[in-house]
Amino acid sequence: MPPYVAGKPPATTAGRTTYKLSSNENPYPPLPGVIDVAVKAVAGMNRYPDMGNTALYEALAATYGVPIEDIAAATGSTGLIYGLLTAFCETGDEVVYPWRSFEAYPIAALAAGAVSVQVANRPDGGHDLEAMAAAIGPRTKVVMVCTPNNPTGPALRQTELDGFLSKVPDDVLVIVDEAYQEFVRLDDAVDGIATYRARGNVAVLRTFSKAYGLAGFRVGYAIAPAPIAAALRAVSLPFGVNLVGQAAAVASLAARDALFERVEALVAERTRVLKGIRAAGWDVPDAQGNFVWLPAGAERIAELMTVAEDLGITVRPLGEDGVRISIGEDEGNDRIIELAQRVRPEA
Repeated sequence: MPPYVAGKPPATTAGRTTYKLSSNENPYPPLPGVIDVAVKAVAGMNRYPDMGNTALYEALAATYGVPIEDIAAATGSTGLIYGLLTAFCETGDEVVYPWRSFEAYPIAALAAGAVSVQVANRPDGGHDLEAMAAAIGPRTKVVMVCTPNNPTGPALRQTELDGFLSKVPDDVLVIVDEAYQEFVRLDDAVDGIATYRARGNVAVLRTFSKAYGLAGFRVGYAIAPAPIAAALRAVSLPFGVNLVGQAAAVASLAARDALFERVEALVAERTRVLKGIRAAGWDVPDAQGNFVWLPAGAERIAELMTVAEDLGITVRPLGEDGVRISIGEDEGNDRIIELAQRVRPEA
């Protein structure tokens, strides 16, 4: 079982602010009013949380106009992935997904006793949907797509996803992982909620960890047809979403206007950083999440890590494929551009 590797914090440097840009965290504090609600909820920590997530489900149902029975919550979108694979896979069943993509996919498949079928991304870092469709076989139980794709950055268009789904058998579960959905700025971007409404085998995963800035509370949710959502709730850890996390998530949904303002600021910084990286000579994929991806081999990755440490930022190496860097505070983002300028891309 390969371990999940979390982003490393920066080493403390006297006289200089350091920035953790290795975990795709939101650099902003919680949305207005959320801390007050969370502090109030802490007073009830001697009691178990609401196992039915009643207030959270009601708020999500009202926000998206979906039935409560079509919602399931868990400890972040990662918990939802583990739960769905546990619910739908038996030993030897196959799970098809793009690679490189979210690091938890192969671990969750192995934990469920399933066989990973990894399909290489296109050279631009996007999903090769034709190859993924061709990889579906008689043992395939689940297919996963990640849009925008973590760590490479590109997002799918709705027409692309619809064409792919038309090739997937109805008895195969399709997980549409939209952990970074709020950051997408793309014509014909995927609408996960509309996709779930149109098909009986689609589960859409979203999270409060990224755009909403609640990574420390681990609250994710799935919206799926009632039988799929019920299966996910049945295998989920009882009381998995803690008391304070539930309260903070509900309060965050009530502050969505402020959320969108912050997301726009992060998108603007993403655009600035991407422009600076490309001006330094790097050929990098489109960035539709809150991060950028520098494709690189082992030698260049080592150099990027060394220079990043010297600049007071931490970045995330992933195998020998490249380095992912989160969009953070403005000063940290300036250092990303400087990193790209100091380390020359591979020929």
